[in-house]
Amino acid sequence: MSKNRRLTVSALAVAAISVVATACTGQSGAGASDDPNARTSITFWHGWSAPAETKAIQDNIDRFEKAHPNITVKVVGNINDDKLNQALRAGGSNGPDVVSSFTTSNVGKFCSSGAFADLKPFIEKSGLDPERIFPKVLLEYTRFEGKRCALPLLSDAYGLYYNKDAFKRAGITSPPKTMSELAADARKLTKTKGDSYEQVGLMPTYHGYETVVDHYMSSWDHTYFDKNGKSAVAKDPAFAEMFTYQKKLVDDLGGYGKLERFRSTFGDEWGAKHPFHTGQVAMQLDGEWRLGMAEDADVPFEIGVAPMPVADDERDSYGKGFLSGTIMGIAPQSTKQNAAWELMKYMTTDTEAVVRFANAIRNVPSTFAALASPGLKLDPRFRTFLDIARHPGSSTPPAAVNGSAYQQTLQDFGFQYEKGAVKDLQAGLEKTARQIDRDIEQAK
Repeated sequence: MSKNRRLTVSALAVAAISVVATACTGQSGAGASDDPNARTSITFWHGWSAPAETKAIQDNIDRFEKAHPNITVKVVGNINDDKLNQALRAGGSNGPDVVSSFTTSNVGKFCSSGAFADLKPFIEKSGLDPERIFPKVLLEYTRFEGKRCALPLLSDAYGLYYNKDAFKRAGITSPPKTMSELAADARKLTKTKGDSYEQVGLMPTYHGYETVVDHYMSSWDHTYFDKNGKSAVAKDPAFAEMFTYQKKLVDDLGGYGKLERFRSTFGDEWGAKHPFHTGQVAMQLDGEWRLGMAEDADVPFEIGVAPMPVADDERDSYGKGFLSGTIMGIAPQSTKQNAAWELMKYMTTDTEAVVRFANAIRNVPSTFAALASPGLKLDPRFRTFLDIARHPGSSTPPAAVNGSAYQQTLQDFGFQYEKGAVKDLQAGLEKTARQIDRDIEQAK
């Protein structure tokens, strides 16, 4: 439930990694001759900062060190991608050996630039079969153009939270399963108050918490790039359908200006005054961490959890959702890569380690074995997110050589379209596609 996870479309991360892309040597195998059985120490950098999260990390490290008494691990927390990439670029003995990142959308940069070491020789030497260990989407967001430079460490699954009390008052008996049903319920649940609102059924604007383009798109069967690697956002009708749907929902619920003024009254996304907690929104698209946060905030209503609705003509795919997560990699400059691999392998593939970590920080396990483990100690409603994580239709944006830049370009278009600054949707998508293609070509 770390707020650092929300960096998936961070312009800061994109800028930081662009430096690495021109500075890294990419010689990932240079330091892989160390003896992992020798007495040594390695450094692990991660991004978690909350006390419960850092304790969960240290607990796993303690178990690792007990199983590998020859390896001592120095742990450094609260490392964002900016700090991480500066260290990987600089190299040297003060840098990390093992790293983690919340920015799955930057795997294309990590792999293509050599910021993370190629894991193929480590995986082959260990006899691991990633296809049998990790769900397909997680495998996809940890490799780029055939090169695997990362492994998943827990994942995030997005679903629909809803206020059951508000549903009862509105006469709604079950959560929506299609996007038309979502829009109808959002209208029923919206209560105006003067020139503002007492409650909105859903905050649909792209500045809303988690209601961003790539999260919406998970409800449609879609393709970001064609077989030639060119942007498909103007050719795949799913994108026009989603933008049209979202814009109509914004208009139906009162219009962009009115909704944005109401949004300005919301509390912090990561605090007790989140608008779902306070009842200002009756439905919320969000990740699995929201359940625990809402319970901790002692909300005065019964919380319901369901998969996000799907496109009207894709009802058979109901149950899918958006996936993201944390990734782990090995620093290419490390002279202790084999020892680093032992830690990485333990944290990402050892079922007990994955289950304990998932229990501690209330994230979705990242391996098939952990997803099915009886050791998971989670709220029964959390099972919804486990099912979303396993669903074959769940998705995440594909990796690109320039990381999340193409997602941000599409998001920027969404900002303009929803407020009416762009009138011609198709022309706007075509212009956006051309910009995405130019940016990727330039990055190459």
